[in-house]
Amino acid sequence: MAQTFAQKALARAAGLDSVAVGQVVDARPDVVLSHDNTADIRRTWLEFGQERVTIPEKLAITLDHAVPAPTTKHAQNHAEIRAFVAEQGIRNAFEVGRGICHQVLSEEAIVLPGQLILGADSHTPHFGWMGAFGAGIGRTEVATLWATGELWLRVPESMRIVLDGPLPPGVTAKDFALRIIGDLGADGGLYASVEFSGSGIEAMSLESRMVLPNMMAEFGVKTAYIAPDEKVFAYLAERLERRRTADTLATRNSQLATNALYPDADAAYISEHRYAAAELEPYVACPHSVDNLATLSQVAGTRVQQAFIGTCTNGRLEDIAAAVEVIRGKQVAAGTRLLVIPASREVLQDALRLGYIEALVEAGAAIGTPGCGPCMGNHMGVPAPGEVTISSANRNFQGRMGTKNAEIYLASPAVVAASAVRGVIAGPQEIIGA
Repeated sequence: MAQTFAQKALARAAGLDSVAVGQVVDARPDVVLSHDNTADIRRTWLEFGQERVTIPEKLAITLDHAVPAPTTKHAQNHAEIRAFVAEQGIRNAFEVGRGICHQVLSEEAIVLPGQLILGADSHTPHFGWMGAFGAGIGRTEVATLWATGELWLRVPESMRIVLDGPLPPGVTAKDFALRIIGDLGADGGLYASVEFSGSGIEAMSLESRMVLPNMMAEFGVKTAYIAPDEKVFAYLAERLERRRTADTLATRNSQLATNALYPDADAAYISEHRYAAAELEPYVACPHSVDNLATLSQVAGTRVQQAFIGTCTNGRLEDIAAAVEVIRGKQVAAGTRLLVIPASREVLQDALRLGYIEALVEAGAAIGTPGCGPCMGNHMGVPAPGEVTISSANRNFQGRMGTKNAEIYLASPAVVAASAVRGVIAGPQEIIGA
């Protein structure tokens, strides 16, 4: 029986030769992710009466959502998590300032192609960039995994999204993701597995590929997948050698390729959607839904008080570089503020080394501690009532950034940077003429 990626990944995780769509399997994940919500998960887990976590070697915990702690309650949660990590002997724990969980686990090569990662964060499909099955689950489900190491999962239907040709200048993976959601709706991929393919996907940088499965969380998916290639294997092999092993890169590369999973050519899909890259353009998601799509030209000139570049979607070095290309030698407009928060310490260090941070600060930007920042409305950029924010984040529902009576537009980092310079929604071509 021909199998999709999702079928193969869940069959492997359940120790089965094959599975059918709709089948419920008892899956054993390779990695279980949590972050600042770990304190609440621990309280639920304690109700099971256990003293030791069943799978401490599979846990990965990152303090990233409210860092540095903005309130005493957040600080207390962090303290409880640190104590839990020490008590349970959890190796893969990352402190305040290391960065956002999805970025950090990618950089640390903790998740690998073909693996199953379940996380108490809705953007866990992110790991599809490397050909892993990533899925967000609830806190109670994570507590159950701590207790048993297993979880029931339903094998999802799969859909294919094909991108033909390389993206044209000025168009990014973020624009492509917004177009998909705008076309098919914020619930268009509900509990589905989305498989990306096509020459346009293959031509993307790894950092651009990361945007697509991450944004598919806003499409309602269970998981998303991009076939891993030599670029993926080389990236992960180098990091495994540098951080965790003394094996040769060639050996690691071979092992990664062997464990990767690919859908069968004749696998069944519920739908296929094909896009010509040359027909795409810059897009903006308007308040208060990600599928409220407009072209950049349709909303250009909208006044903005805040511009934010960061998050697990668009806080990588490539994104900061795109912003610097627009803003270098310019100034943030009067009455507008620009906040830049790198997705990880590694991104921050690289941006410092390359002079990007200096250029941003000279332009008037504020630089934040690597982490989620204002994306979920904890701190570090909460807007005032009535203010408009243009953001490189992934969500713009009412109140998302902490203020109910505020508006959030979503766009690529270059558009966010151009808007900061103009003080209104604008495209990079207005600033740099390209």
